[in-house]
Amino acid sequence: MPTLTVTTREGEERSVPAEVGLSVMEVIRDAGFDELLALCGGCCSCATCHVHVDEDFLPLLPAMSEDEDELLDSTSDRDARSRLSCQIPFTDALDGLRVTIAAED
Repeated sequence: MPTLTVTTREGEERSVPAEVGLSVMEVIRDAGFDELLALCGGCCSCATCHVHVDEDFLPLLPAMSEDEDELLDSTSDRDARSRLSCQIPFTDALDGLRVTIAAED
């Protein structure tokens, strides 16, 4: 099974199995990372699933929508690697993806 490596806000790194077809947010939530709130449940209407994606994987991600871009503008920890994890479908091509949970706003 493909894996996703998640770094918490405290710097703990853990690799978890990732089911293809789920969003990265769902993989993180289902693996028990409580600090990723994902309050809207993946509807792209909040920014509580904000992550920083490893630069090597950025070219493999789908383009950012205007809604996602606007929501990320509302966060204090946005950088060039910022994405909403609910907007990243996990695929076989993302096996080994590394993300860091963004600081809480």
